[in-house]
Amino acid sequence: AAFISIQAFPALLDLPQDLEVSAVSCGSRHTAVVTRGGELYTWGWGKYGQLGHGNNTSSDQACRVEHLVAKGLRAEEVVCGPWTTYVRVLE
Repeated sequence: AAFISIQAFPALLDLPQDLEVSAVSCGSRHTAVVTRGGELYTWGWGKYGQLGHGNNTSSDQACRVEHLVAKGLRAEEVVCGPWTTYVRVLE
């Protein structure tokens, strides 16, 4: 089982340098960001698939949600709930 740290304090996020974040939302144990380029990155606890990577894997590293890229969808807005992630996209 992967170890996922839970922090009660702000921490620097390690995203690729060329990405600019336009929106961010936090769930109970996961976080999601939308970039100005329309990509969605998620990380944290993924037990219920709320990270959007097609599995229940948790991760301390921000990972791009490849499903949106594969479908040609551009993320515009993200809202996280306790164990869910909602994304508004453009085709």
